[in-house]
Amino acid sequence: MSSSHVLVVDDEVDIRALIQDILTDEGYGVTVAANAEEARKARADEKIDLILLDIWMPDTDGITLLREWSDTGDLQCPVVIMSGHGTVDAAVEATRLGAFDFVEKPLSLAKLLRTVEAALEPEAKKSSGARGALPSLLAPVGRSELMQALREKVQQYAQHDESVLLSGEPGTGRGAFARYLHALSPRADELLISVTAASLTDISAEEKLLGREASGEIQAGAFERAGSGTLVIDELTDLGEVAQRILLAALEDRSYRRVGGSENVSIKCRVVATAGSDYDARIESGALRRDLVAHLSVLSVRIPPLREYSEDVPELLAYYVDKLVDSENLTFRRFSVAAQNRLRNYPWPDNVRELKNLTRRLLLSDSDDDISLQEVEAEISAAAPMNEPLVKQDLLSLPLREAREQFERMYLQQQLILCDGKVGQLAKRVGMERTHLYRKLRSLGVDFKSVGSED
Repeated sequence: MSSSHVLVVDDEVDIRALIQDILTDEGYGVTVAANAEEARKARADEKIDLILLDIWMPDTDGITLLREWSDTGDLQCPVVIMSGHGTVDAAVEATRLGAFDFVEKPLSLAKLLRTVEAALEPEAKKSSGARGALPSLLAPVGRSELMQALREKVQQYAQHDESVLLSGEPGTGRGAFARYLHALSPRADELLISVTAASLTDISAEEKLLGREASGEIQAGAFERAGSGTLVIDELTDLGEVAQRILLAALEDRSYRRVGGSENVSIKCRVVATAGSDYDARIESGALRRDLVAHLSVLSVRIPPLREYSEDVPELLAYYVDKLVDSENLTFRRFSVAAQNRLRNYPWPDNVRELKNLTRRLLLSDSDDDISLQEVEAEISAAAPMNEPLVKQDLLSLPLREAREQFERMYLQQQLILCDGKVGQLAKRVGMERTHLYRKLRSLGVDFKSVGSED
């Protein structure tokens, strides 16, 4: 039986009772507090060996309370932060203030017990625990099989040193996965440096990547600033010819020479690149060097568009509500069930970035009522541009007749392109009689004459 005493600080009575019952059954002494005032009193009255501290409380939030204890030198025991969805900033701040770890709600009781046991181990056994909070907070949200498999792949790749290419549509969170990869890697205690490819112009690329040396003074470039950490090249397809050549030479030699320098400097960092889902086409067109991509894609990960794991949309909505309320001091509002169901069926043309922006706009309202279906419909009522791919069109926002016509128009336009504009081939491909197909194309306004020559 354990003789350790745990203080549970949470404003939710059910959470306090649940944790108290579980820890008591495991032999721990437990004191509960509903707010910061009760927590301060409990610490003054009893010897506490561990604190489980919720971030969201009505009087003083958990991070502020932790900072208070840290600043006064009154933090004599480990603290584990609890929250429904924390933010990276909160995790960094909590770790800086001395928090041992972070557990997410809804609580996994098995993980909670493991974390409690680890936090109460002798100091010599938990020297690396302080940074344990970061990977869990950086982990991309989602319980779908697709996201679970993706996280597992990134976790596996994080343990290796080979370069990684993260590809996907804009807004899918490629940068977030790069940070997650770094946080899980043996290099997590080192720096992560990100360089936007578009900033590496023909004039500036060499100095920005390799650095400069003049009169004994050294101006470090991106490789050197990253040290033994991780260097992220963001949006690889924006690299110009000069930048590609400089980057390739450095990667091939695993070393470089600063501008104005005379000695080679070894590359110690791991290189991660992000790219759009069309990077293969850029290679075929000659705009992107195949040999450079080969160096940067020893390991590769495709980040899927949100429409491929739409079952995770409700969880993502809840995550961004908590994140934006915390980071931007917005009014807390929940999405109604009807609103969540509607957004599960929305195609999200700009992916997770669009979901975050939509959530922000809805939280900017002065209302504290649940977010209704009507509010969501008003936000997404503007139809996607007609030149967007069909899968990105929000057909559910349209009346049945208009949705059917839009689907048929886009379907036949795409099929016509595949048939090189030949209506005869199109008729065979879609299984329609040719005369009827002509009438259908005209009624839908599909200009088959401009696509290609008729057969």
